[in-house]
Amino acid sequence: MSKDNIQDVVRKSLEKYFRDLGELEPSNVYEMVIFTVEKPILEAVMDRAEGNQSHAAEMLGINRNTLRKKLQQHDLI
Repeated sequence: MSKDNIQDVVRKSLEKYFRDLGELEPSNVYEMVIFTVEKPILEAVMDRAEGNQSHAAEMLGINRNTLRKKLQQHDLI
């Protein structure tokens, strides 16, 4: 899947989210999207890194401690 395809999926999902809200005012959309996509990203990268957190953190471009914190937030460790 290309970057453009991922962007299309996110855009279409948000359009559906806004439609489903109807007249309700959306809030915390950024936080909701980031938290929603973060878990599958972490799962895929950890699988690719064969559970090696240092390698996964390097692939993600984040500090290993940051990765551990995110893994804990998503109950992945």
